Amino acid sequence: MKAFLVGAGPGDPGLLTLKGRDVLAMADAVVYDALASPTLLEYARPDAELIYVGKIAGEHALPQDEINALLVRLAKEGKTVARLKGGDPYIFGRGGEEALALLDAGVPFEEVPGVSSAIAAPAYAGIPLTHRGLASSVTIITGHESADKSASEHNWKALATGASTLVFVMGMKNLPDIAHNLIRAGLAPDMPAAAIYRGTTSGQRSLLSTLAELPQAAEKAHFSNPAVIVVGKAAALRDKLNWFERKPLFGKSVVVTRAREQASSLARLLEEMGAEVIQFPTIEIRPLADYAKLDAALAGLSGYNWLVFTSANGVRHFWRRLEKSEKDGRALAACKIAAIGPATAQALAARGILADFVPGRYVAESVAEGLRHAGPLSGAHILLPRAARARDVLPDELAAAGANVTVVPCYETVPADSRKDEVQKRIEAGTLSCVTFGSSSTVLNFLARISPELLRAHPETRLAAIGPVTAQTLRDHGLDCHIQPEEYTIPALARVLESELPCL
Repeated sequence: MKAFLVGAGPGDPGLLTLKGRDVLAMADAVVYDALASPTLLEYARPDAELIYVGKIAGEHALPQDEINALLVRLAKEGKTVARLKGGDPYIFGRGGEEALALLDAGVPFEEVPGVSSAIAAPAYAGIPLTHRGLASSVTIITGHESADKSASEHNWKALATGASTLVFVMGMKNLPDIAHNLIRAGLAPDMPAAAIYRGTTSGQRSLLSTLAELPQAAEKAHFSNPAVIVVGKAAALRDKLNWFERKPLFGKSVVVTRAREQASSLARLLEEMGAEVIQFPTIEIRPLADYAKLDAALAGLSGYNWLVFTSANGVRHFWRRLEKSEKDGRALAACKIAAIGPATAQALAARGILADFVPGRYVAESVAEGLRHAGPLSGAHILLPRAARARDVLPDELAAAGANVTVVPCYETVPADSRKDEVQKRIEAGTLSCVTFGSSSTVLNFLARISPELLRAHPETRLAAIGPVTAQTLRDHGLDCHIQPEEYTIPALARVLESELPCL
C-alpha cells in the first residue's frame, strides 16, 4: 500500500523524470490528469488500472475531494498508486492537498517532482527566466485565483518591484487584469512580456509584446489556457532564442502506421524534428500459435545454403525461437546470410551475425536478383523465415532460378486497434499533415479503417511510403503517393519528410 504523487511534466513526454517512469512501470493503478501526455501511459503495466480524473475549464471528471478519496481507497485496497499530475504536483497542482489527505488516512506516500510548465514553457519559447544583466530573480504566481476570494491576494506592488521576472501560470482569462494591476503598481507599460500556449508540445505557440499590449495581442492570436505569461526584460530574448518553434517539422502532424513495437524509431526521429506524432498502429506483431514448421527448419539448419531475412521482425522472432531451441549464432555457420536492407542487417549485427549480402535496392526483387549474381541457385537450398502472410515474389523468383525454397512463418501480423476517430476528424478538418506507411500491410489495414474516398477528398493530407512496393499499394487503391525516399529506410523517410512537408 503506497501512493506516489508523480509530476508528469509540462507536455513533452521526454521531460518525465526517470523516477516517474519507474513508478508508472510498477503501479497497480494510475490516476491521471488532462495535462499529462497520453504517451506516458505507455509506461504503465498492461494490466494496470487507468483512471482519468482530468480537470479542464468548465469540465471536471471528478472534484478534488473525490480525487483525494479515490487515492485513499485505491491505496487501502493494497495497491501501489501512481497519481500522475501535469507539471509538478506541488506547483499549483494541488499535490499538497492530496498528500495531506493520504497522510490523514494513514497511507504512506512519496512526491516525485516534475518539470513545471512555469520553467519549461518559457525555456521552449526561448526565454531564460534568469539572465546575467537582465534578470536575477523569479517569482511564480497563479494567474487563476480562486473564484471565492473577495479580492486578490497578490501584493501587486511587491510583484511589480520585487522580482526581475514574473511568471503567471494559467492566467489567460485574467491577463487584462494582470497587466492593469502591474502597470498601476509601477511596472513600465513597455516592459517586455510574452505568452506561451501549450508549452513544450507540438501545439506550442508563443508571442512577444509589451506588458500594456500583450492582452490585446494574445486575444488577437486566440490564446487561451493552458498558457504561461512571462513579464520581464528576459522575455525580450524570445525572438533570438526561440529554438523549439524553429524545428523543421514544427507545427506538422504526422501519422505513423507501423506496428507499435516498430514505430519508436520513426516516431522518435519525427519528434526530434518538431512534428506532432500520432501513433496509429494498423498492425500488431504477434507470435505464432504453432511453431512446428519453424522448429523443423531450425533442426535442419545445416542443410541450407542461404538463410534470407526480409525484415527486422523476422530476425527478432527467428532468434527467439532459435534461443528457445537452445541454439545460438553458431547454428548458422553452414549458411550464407542475406538481409533485405540495412535495418534487417543491423538486427542481425546486433546478434553477432554479419550479412553476406544486402541488395542496393531494399525490395524482394533485388534480393532475388542479387542472389542469382552471388552464385548458381540451381539446386541450392534456401530458408526464408518471414511473416505468416507476405508477398510471394521472392520465393517465386528464387524457385524460378532453380532453388529449393522453404518458406516458414515465424510471426504473424493482425489488424490492431487504433485511434480511428481522432485521425478521421483530423483529416476532415484539414489539420493532418501526413500519413506514413512502412509496408503494404500498413496501407491495407489503414484503408480498412479510413476510407480512400476521404483521403482523396483531402489531398492536403500527404501520403508517404517507405518504398515503391508500398507506394504501388497506395496507387492500387486510387491514391497518390506524394512522398517517397530514394533509399527505402526509416531515416531516409524522416529526411524526405523534413524537406517536403514544410513546402505545403
